[in-house]
Amino acid sequence: MRILFFGDIVGKPGRHAVAKILPKLKDELQPDLTVANIENLAHGKGVTLATMQDLIDAGFDFFTSGNHVYDKPEYKEVFAKHGGKIVRPANFAPTWVGDGYKIIEVKGEPVMIANLLGEVFMDKQVDQGPLTSPFYKINEILDKVGNEAKIKLLDFHADATSEKRAMGFWVDGRMSLVAGTHTHVPTADAQILPLGTGYITDIGMTGGAHSVIGVKTESALERFRQHDIERKKVALEMPEDDNHFEAAYVLIEIDEATGKCQNIKSTAIPIYE
Repeated sequence: MRILFFGDIVGKPGRHAVAKILPKLKDELQPDLTVANIENLAHGKGVTLATMQDLIDAGFDFFTSGNHVYDKPEYKEVFAKHGGKIVRPANFAPTWVGDGYKIIEVKGEPVMIANLLGEVFMDKQVDQGPLTSPFYKINEILDKVGNEAKIKLLDFHADATSEKRAMGFWVDGRMSLVAGTHTHVPTADAQILPLGTGYITDIGMTGGAHSVIGVKTESALERFRQHDIERKKVALEMPEDDNHFEAAYVLIEIDEATGKCQNIKSTAIPIYE
């Protein structure tokens, strides 16, 4: 099974970029499943019905998320309409809308897709209350799923590279893929771990190329120059009018009989208009 997985798609530039390149990529690579992280989809934070529809129209099949998934007031409507193809961090409190993992059918095969949030450095970024340990939560999920699906994918939305790396080895041989998201910079460590799990610390983002992880450069610089007490007053703006984009994704090949990863390739490309 071939899976095309995009990291964080950031704002209008990210939506524009995938609309431009995804149809061509699907023709060229012939993936069986296309997945994208949408927590930054609507002006950098959260998701709306309109922005979600943009990605469905572009050709994505399924969506993961992260700490910003509830930042737009429309999030309940988004989950009500599209909840069957979205996962939110499973280690959020169960009172929050959405599911932390789903089992979907691809080519007649069950595929489990899970989403978890890291704990390291994330405590000030999460408004949904205390997190359950992602390491114990994934064990709980895998126990529930059992043999129901051989192909199992995890979007680990975390800040610390060491925590992501640790998660890769924690589930090595028990999952087909651990793909890191959240830090927006693609890492050069796409690999197959010793027991057969495909791994990358961060896929990278799709958004404005001349930006600071998707945010307008001037806005980011102003925020960094302020003292802590003033930083929150600086609005983070998107480079909405720029015509230079970047896109980052991984292509994974998984043995359907064993659920083991056979190949993983990371790509980051510039897009100019």
